[in-house]
Amino acid sequence: QVQLVESGGGLVQPGGSLRLSCAASGITFSIDVMRWYRQAPGKQRELVAVITGGGSTAYADAVKGRFTISRDNIKNTVYLQMNNLKPDDTGHYYCNAQVAITNYWGQGTQVSVSS
Repeated sequence: QVQLVESGGGLVQPGGSLRLSCAASGITFSIDVMRWYRQAPGKQRELVAVITGGGSTAYADAVKGRFTISRDNIKNTVYLQMNNLKPDDTGHYYCNAQVAITNYWGQGTQVSVSS
């Protein structure tokens, strides 16, 4: 089992920055891929960023150049640095951890971008 706890969300003005954290506990040595997803009101959950155990990353086109995913394997934590935030970035952000064929989810953290 893997437990995930997200933090770092909040209300920010357009152009601002936030850093989300996702702390993992449990059988963390088995975690391979970690992802950040988001879900805006009335929309489907969408993939934002991915990082593999080896550190390879990938991003949704909408956030490329603005968001950076990283992981600290000592602290069992994955981060999402979000810069130049836009109103369209508003949503509930979820951390996901993949262990073999099983996916684990956190409860998420809310990000609101508004003036």
